[in-house]
Amino acid sequence: MSNLPQSLQQQLEKGYSIDYGRVVDSQQSIDQTRKMLVQFNNDPRAAAEVVFIPEKHRGTLCVSSQVGCSLSCKFCHTGTQSLYRNLTASEIVGQYMIAAWMEGDFPRKNAQQHRVSNIVFMGQGEPLYNFRNVSAAVGLLTDKEGIAMAPWRITISTSGVAPLIPRIASELRVGLAISLHTADTDLRSEIMPINKTYPLSLLMSSCEEFVKLAGPQNQRITFEYVMLQGVNDADLDAVRLVKLIKDFPAHVNLIPFNPWPGSTYTSSSAARVTAFCNYIRSQGIHASIRTPRGEDILAACGQLKSSHDKPAEVLP
Repeated sequence: MSNLPQSLQQQLEKGYSIDYGRVVDSQQSIDQTRKMLVQFNNDPRAAAEVVFIPEKHRGTLCVSSQVGCSLSCKFCHTGTQSLYRNLTASEIVGQYMIAAWMEGDFPRKNAQQHRVSNIVFMGQGEPLYNFRNVSAAVGLLTDKEGIAMAPWRITISTSGVAPLIPRIASELRVGLAISLHTADTDLRSEIMPINKTYPLSLLMSSCEEFVKLAGPQNQRITFEYVMLQGVNDADLDAVRLVKLIKDFPAHVNLIPFNPWPGSTYTSSSAARVTAFCNYIRSQGIHASIRTPRGEDILAACGQLKSSHDKPAEVLP
């Protein structure tokens, strides 16, 4: 900024810095999905993974909200990594800035089709356990004087921090995804310990409040459901799921389990996943089967994990 007085330049340089984080590892899948390990604040332990998923008509960036996670969901690789710390709002936005620069979205033009068009808070961590910073990051990303991303292009996924779910509608105005994975409360407590703190009944009450507060563009809730062979994929599981969500404006996203080192689960067969999906659709509920992306680089849903054990080396 050479148009500023030199004294002000020096003052700004001393007191402020522009630092999106450093990409210390980057891998590209055979399907063009890119996974990056981003280190923050020159702290080797403060590193989180971010994934860019390019598609024909849009590009989705999966961002992390924490380094590690405290929830210990049994089917999730991140759950095997202890929580190190929350990411700040600037570190969350930094993940977007890195990806957008890499994909050529800057300088931004109003009529331009941006490569990074959607953001999902589905990376490492529980976004609602870092609500203050996630909220601030959403504000920065949607500010009309800045990135100006439409709120409906952002989705926050939660494992079920029930008290904060209505605020996603009333304050942030973005989309909501619920990591549900079973409609059986006992099974959910087994594979998702958060259900012991915020039981299924409380979670669904919060979803009802969300729908009341949400606008027409973000009213529909996505219920994410990982398909685990012999665990939650029986016909009865499908019946229970429909009964639980039938009164909601809902979309069910069935996710074939993506294996990771040390995992004990197996994905349901393609035929079982299809039958499960067809039943949900037959009951008048929108449902889809997620196509795994980035499996070969451990970038698919449930596979993210950054290591605290050793310092990362900065890429040249």
